[in-house]
Parts: sequence; structure tokens; C-alpha cells
Amino acid sequence: MNKDTRLSGVLHVMMHLGQATVPLTSEILANSMGTNPAVFRRTMAGLRKAGYVTSEKGHGGGWTLAKPLREITLLDVYVALGRPGLFAIASRNDEPDCKIEQAVNLALSETMAKAEALFADSFGSITLENLVPKKPSSVSIHSQSAAQI
Repeated sequence: MNKDTRLSGVLHVMMHLGQATVPLTSEILANSMGTNPAVFRRTMAGLRKAGYVTSEKGHGGGWTLAKPLREITLLDVYVALGRPGLFAIASRNDEPDCKIEQAVNLALSETMAKAEALFADSFGSITLENLVPKKPSSVSIHSQSAAQI
């Protein structure tokens, strides 16, 4: 099963946007995520709709944060991305007639619900500002060079 790396990639991009003094283009940010600009824009659509980032077209345009890093939690970003699946575990039949399969499904669903609640609690308590390294990155993103992100 392929891993969904969108959350990690978007968090990386948003942290850089938090340090940027100018808007950064889709091309530059897509390159930092290892994807193309169209996929990047599609990935960021939920974050723009939720009001965490803005984008402007044209010369001098690009992406900027709409809120400070201290006002955005990991949970906010996760939800804006459409709540990517946490686990690959699922019941094989949602409405089984078999009592054993019903017990298995109940155990799985209760355990997954607890795990997801713990995840949401933890992610809701961490702001992006909490992730800022104490010593700023030696890599500059202000020159719009993809090799520098």
C-alpha cells in the first residue's frame, strides 16, 4: 500500500511559507514537495478554502500564509486536506450476519475510534509555530530557487 505523504509535504511547505517574505510560486513549492504545479495547487485547494493560505496569479503572485503559524494546528491542516486515512485496517463486511464477525467489527471500530480521538487530541494541541526550529534553517527560500527549498 502506498503511503500518503501529502500531510508531511504540505506541512513542509507551510513552514517555509511562514519564513517567506515574498509570495512563493506553485512551481517552486511543487518542486519542494516532489510533484508538479497542478497537483500542488489541487493539494493546496482545501487549505486555501479553509483560509490558511492565499494565492495570487500573475507576475509577483504566488502563495502566502493567510494566518500566522501560531494559529494553525496540525489538526487544521489534516482536516483541510480532507482527513487522509490514518490506517489501512477495515472490516471486510460492514453489516455481517455472523455473530463472530460482528464482534470482530465492534472491536476494530472501537479501537480505531479511540486511536483517531487520540490522534486528533494530539494534533489539535500542536501549532505549526511549535515546529519552527530554534535555529533558523540555513536554506533560504526568498530567492525563488527550487534547489534552495
